[in-house]
Amino acid sequence: MIGVIDYGAGNLGSVMNALKRMGCEAEFVRGPEELSGGSGAKAPYEKVLFPGDGHFATAMASLKKSGYAAALQEWIQADKPFLGICIGLQLLFDSSEEAPPVDGKPVRGLGVIPGTVKRFPGRKVPQIGWNQTQARPASKLFRGLPENSFFYYIHSYYVDPVDESAAAAWAEYYLRYCSVVERGALAAVQFHPEKSGALGLQVLENWAR
Repeated sequence: MIGVIDYGAGNLGSVMNALKRMGCEAEFVRGPEELSGGSGAKAPYEKVLFPGDGHFATAMASLKKSGYAAALQEWIQADKPFLGICIGLQLLFDSSEEAPPVDGKPVRGLGVIPGTVKRFPGRKVPQIGWNQTQARPASKLFRGLPENSFFYYIHSYYVDPVDESAAAAWAEYYLRYCSVVERGALAAVQFHPEKSGALGLQVLENWAR
């Protein structure tokens, strides 16, 4: 069973529809206790998927208020299968230029991958459309896919990990940037696989299977 995190962002329906078309059993997580095992609840999920879009600070405020932030940190630190999409990638990092400090205090992300989220330096943002993506040969997400495949992106900010070994794929828009991370059972992508045709569905398939 795949648990899909719904924190109030859009674009969740297309992800759920893609999983169902692939024959994957998936449902929305009903609360953070289903991840942490709190209140005597046993986590019914083998994998967790965190899709969506939105503003870094708003998303983190929602996750903290709901209790999902701590539950997701615990899930990932336990090296349980996790896939982040779009904002689900960016929130894994320490901080973002999209969320400037409030009262002198930085807006913290989940902090499970050291690094920051930065704004593209060019004037034409967000990046919207198909972009070529170069993956490491050893990437599990891209197993069986053609080299330098194209996927659908829409974002104004990109992740910049401290340790480049966490990067599993790169794309270019004004500069070469990390567009996918993989570390143990953790994976996250900046593009939208659910909107990227057959190759995007293959990425989801590789992760789900």
